[in-house]
Amino acid sequence: MNWDRIEGNWKQVKGKVVEQWGKLTDDDFDVVAGRREQLSGKIQERYGVAKDEADRQVTEWERKVGDDWFDRKP
Repeated sequence: MNWDRIEGNWKQVKGKVVEQWGKLTDDDFDVVAGRREQLSGKIQERYGVAKDEADRQVTEWERKVGDDWFDRKP
């Protein structure tokens, strides 16, 4: 998954992130702003998991969402 593309389309992608990690707040989303490392860090903080677990969750989410999500029309 292309994180430059996610960062550029963060407002649209944010809904998909909320589906996966509902404990993240609007302030968290402002901090993350489409950056993978910040997303992983906020998952660690809100869910109380280790860095490797947060990274695993983000990687799994990337696979589930996939790059083709951006090509879909609403």
